[in-house]
Amino acid sequence: MSVAGVEGRDQHGNTTFLIASENEPDQEPKKEGMKNAGDMRTGEEEHEEEDDDEEYYSPPERQIVVGICSMTKKSQSKPMTQIMERMCKFEYITVVIFPEEVILNEPVERWPLCDCLISFHSKGFPLDKAVEYAKLRNPLLINDLKMQYYIQDRREVYRILQEEGIDLPRYAVLTRDPDRPEECNLVEGEDQVEVNGEVFPKPFVEKPVCAEDHNVYIYYPTSAGGGSQRLFRKIGSRSSVYSPESSVRKTGSYIYEEFMPTDGTDVKVYTVGPDYAHAEARKSPALDGKVERDSEGKEIRYPVMLTAMEKLVARKVCLAFKQTVCGFDLLRANGHSYVCDVNGFSFVKNSMKYYDDCAKVLGNMVMRELAPQFHIPWSIPMEAEDIPIVPTTSGTMMELRCVIAIIRHGDRTPKQKMKMEVRHPLFFELFEKYGGYKSGKLKLKKPKQLQEVLDIARLLLAELGQHTDCEIEEKKGKLEQLKTVLEMYGHFSGINRKVQLTYLPNGQPKASKGPKEGPSLLLVLKWGGELTPAGRVQAEELGRAFRCMYPGGQGDYAGFPGCGLLRLHSTYRHDLKIYASDEGRVQMTAAAFAKGLLALEGELTPILVQMVKSANMNGMLDSDSESLTDCQQRVKARLHGIMQKDQDFTEADYEKLAPTGSPSLVNSMKIIGNPVRTCDKVYALIQSLNSQIRKRLEDPKSANLQLYHSETLELMLQRWSKLERDFRNKSGRYDISKIPDIYDCVKYDTQHNSTLGLEDTLELFRLSRALADIVIPQEYGINTSEKLDIAQAYCLPLMKKIQLDLQRTHEDEAVNKLHPLYSRGVMSPGRHVRTRLYFTSESHVHSLLSIFRYGGLLDVVKDQQWKQAMDYLGAVPELNYMTQIVIMLYEDNNKDPSSEERFHVELHFSPGVKGCEDEEKIPLGFGFRPASAENQEKQTNQGSLEDLSEDEPDRALPISEVNSIRRSPLIRNLKTSSMEASSSSPGYSSKGTSYRLFPTCSRQSSEIKPPGLEPLDEHHVAQLLRRLSNDPALLFCPALPSLDRAMTQHLHQCPYHLRLLRNWLVSGQDLPECLYGFEGCSMVPSIYPLETLHNSLSLKQVDEFLNAVCEDSSDAHAKTMKGMYFHQCTFRNNNSKCKHNPGIQSRHWQQYTHQCHKPTHLPNEKLICNKVA
Repeated sequence: MSVAGVEGRDQHGNTTFLIASENEPDQEPKKEGMKNAGDMRTGEEEHEEEDDDEEYYSPPERQIVVGICSMTKKSQSKPMTQIMERMCKFEYITVVIFPEEVILNEPVERWPLCDCLISFHSKGFPLDKAVEYAKLRNPLLINDLKMQYYIQDRREVYRILQEEGIDLPRYAVLTRDPDRPEECNLVEGEDQVEVNGEVFPKPFVEKPVCAEDHNVYIYYPTSAGGGSQRLFRKIGSRSSVYSPESSVRKTGSYIYEEFMPTDGTDVKVYTVGPDYAHAEARKSPALDGKVERDSEGKEIRYPVMLTAMEKLVARKVCLAFKQTVCGFDLLRANGHSYVCDVNGFSFVKNSMKYYDDCAKVLGNMVMRELAPQFHIPWSIPMEAEDIPIVPTTSGTMMELRCVIAIIRHGDRTPKQKMKMEVRHPLFFELFEKYGGYKSGKLKLKKPKQLQEVLDIARLLLAELGQHTDCEIEEKKGKLEQLKTVLEMYGHFSGINRKVQLTYLPNGQPKASKGPKEGPSLLLVLKWGGELTPAGRVQAEELGRAFRCMYPGGQGDYAGFPGCGLLRLHSTYRHDLKIYASDEGRVQMTAAAFAKGLLALEGELTPILVQMVKSANMNGMLDSDSESLTDCQQRVKARLHGIMQKDQDFTEADYEKLAPTGSPSLVNSMKIIGNPVRTCDKVYALIQSLNSQIRKRLEDPKSANLQLYHSETLELMLQRWSKLERDFRNKSGRYDISKIPDIYDCVKYDTQHNSTLGLEDTLELFRLSRALADIVIPQEYGINTSEKLDIAQAYCLPLMKKIQLDLQRTHEDEAVNKLHPLYSRGVMSPGRHVRTRLYFTSESHVHSLLSIFRYGGLLDVVKDQQWKQAMDYLGAVPELNYMTQIVIMLYEDNNKDPSSEERFHVELHFSPGVKGCEDEEKIPLGFGFRPASAENQEKQTNQGSLEDLSEDEPDRALPISEVNSIRRSPLIRNLKTSSMEASSSSPGYSSKGTSYRLFPTCSRQSSEIKPPGLEPLDEHHVAQLLRRLSNDPALLFCPALPSLDRAMTQHLHQCPYHLRLLRNWLVSGQDLPECLYGFEGCSMVPSIYPLETLHNSLSLKQVDEFLNAVCEDSSDAHAKTMKGMYFHQCTFRNNNSKCKHNPGIQSRHWQQYTHQCHKPTHLPNEKLICNKVA
């Protein structure tokens, strides 16, 4: 039984043992007090005399033997060795390791003797024999063995958790008979499954009942792109992959459970007895499947602090499963913590503090239980409780506490819309089926719902074809368009199309007074408006650039010490929430931004589901464009009247249309001159464009021509033909509301389809842009009071939320925290940054900016910086895609907590992506966080933000230390194909040295470097790229697959992908995945830089301003409601009508609640129509 050992000594002179025949080469050596079982007595040798010439080890007379009974990979792992070495420092404890050969091949009677047994199951371990041994020898069990059978079955784990009252996700168990797998209680729908009568809408989780099976699937809803994320035990740097498969598995037994949105982070908890728990955070494997590793190749995890409730959960888990050393998974979601898995025996890796604590707890536990039996004098040493000391910043540096950003979505396909009034009973039935009568409105986006609309359209068209005098009132042309749009793409996706139905009690108003026709439904079909590949690139690049606003933002994620935002986020020091409206393009923009911000990989669907909160949050980010306020209706009518004058704009027109004197507005009016004549030119150019497209369609060479984002010439002709029909009516008057759509389309084609070479598109772009620069901003109010009224109607919930975000910043009790004592290498564990990102549409961005501009935040007469900011905003003609409004809150810890100077607020703005010909028309701001004039003179060169690569000064630069910049660090020059602005660029401040806010090395991190790809030096890369330009057919490189002609031509046109290729050649990383799908990414527009509007506001100032605006808005709403009362209307039978609105019949109402308004001075009273009994 004895195994020969090789003696060695450590630096302290202690004897170590390396058992060659048992220890694997990479196992830790054993120190004094640790013995292999071959050197100890077995049960049969119990009464034999001890060897007098023991060479290596001479224990005291009375020893407590702790046996380690597990597979070699576990018993001689680094964590086990580190902990057992520390346990051996207890004077009366000796550790014995059971050899794997003995465990597997010897009967339990020949296993070594021990007084305390640490034994646990892993792959290949004979748990039955361990149970038999425990029954034979009756040692003290650290982890109960019989309970380990239960841990291997997820059904039993969940049952025990439920019995203990521990929160876990809502779940159901599907047990299948292997011989008859089809006989099970499972009903699968497109976006849900029903298991044993329990419905689980997507996203949901599917787990095999066997805990040893790590193939866990997460299924996503069609509205988020569908498909599934497939998790598995880590292989290299992957822990999951995305799959387009949306159907659940049809064989095997599974647990189906509700998906918990954890913002992309999992928490693993490790107990050592019921009173000790260590917790670590790691990136969720479901997010993008990439395992983040440090420079040593180990998965990056950070210890976090558990709340009091979570500590109680840890105690319950430890006691319920009778596992002293126990690991389990915790999901933090929606303000609660849920246990989703119990792993049994688990140790923390690479934490010396944990090794010390674990050995101390286990050693004390063993001594407390067994010392009295051995008559060993021993008492538990009392030590002072560890106090978590949270470091604070020092000096005059300010600490970044909160970042709030409101961001418009990225580049999209043109939005298209078609309205039709419908009266067929099938539409009313559909309206009632999905609860439309509850609010009078219904939005249909799910594939099943859209299929029902398509079925109705097909049926009505079939009836129209068969009967000439049928009662179907819908126009055939619009029904055909409804059918065509819904049949596009060959499949449904809620991100592509939607149908809205609105109840009209008296039908649509008619121009001539005639008999009322009874109730109808207004059907609005919307399609297009999808985020383009360019939009995804813009959002991801902006997310990557946003990191640099955070202290230490230039650091490398896997390196130490400067990891900036990514390090903050991984360590739970970053409290991030991302919100988006329910529009698909907005949600996908948010997901792409999160991908860039947090250095994620893979598909957007998993990121969208886990990171983006997109439910309609009481209208906070969503707006119903069909339901305009009275003020907006009046504004549109007045705007329509002014733009219909067939004469040049007069001084009176300038005063009417541009009372704020906005330079961009005045310039556009000068370009237009006579609005009707300009509309004539636009109309003629649209006709010319349609004629050119038709000729292209007749050309056989253009038959299979693919335009940007898989559009065809036929689809392009459809959208321009519709605009030609809708823009000018039969009387020759122009519909001004179509101007934004015309500009939308021509901007899209100029940007993405310029290779068609259509004539006069730039002139159409110029004129429609001038018209749109008037119509779009002025639709949100012409004078100041109108702008504020409309803005408050759109933005009141969002403003209240922003105010709450700023107020809650210093209330960190509920925030998940990093544990300061276990945070090796994290020098500021107490620091927290709250980030709130709101992705929305143009209406909210216009409205919020109007509130800051006209709401009275500051006085332009008294504040010179604010006056400059207002001049800059007045010169901005368009709030384009990716427009940003950013609020940053800093704290000066040297100021008195009650002082107004303690918290400092900055307001920043960017007008988003550049237009087609913006280079010479850029309105210059004053840079990002510019210094005051006096400080610029004192400090000529303070270095760049890129110097902040150390973790220790994780705080904001003081304002006095930052010099101003005048041009964009985020403008990517298409000629140099980079997102940089060199220090010699024109427009930079001549005073001092500017810093680059957004550096260019975003793709060059130390992530995934596969063997065999050697980095190339810059000189070699330059040679290769020159060869590419000289030989467009092929480019050869030892590590580079050959590029075909299409790819090389694309690289000539696309600076974004050329930069990715260059970075890849230099870094030796994987070939960027997006190079494989370069379709349509050429000429991605760059983004304007953030410009500081004001950088010396106090939190009190901003809070009082937001409070006043919100109160004004609430008062205005109350005044609108005052003088109105709502009276009760009751339908007596199925054919009765509302006496106040006779056009509303009960048979169409059902549950619909309506309000009858009559001006009166009676007190405000609200009564509601009752549902028919």
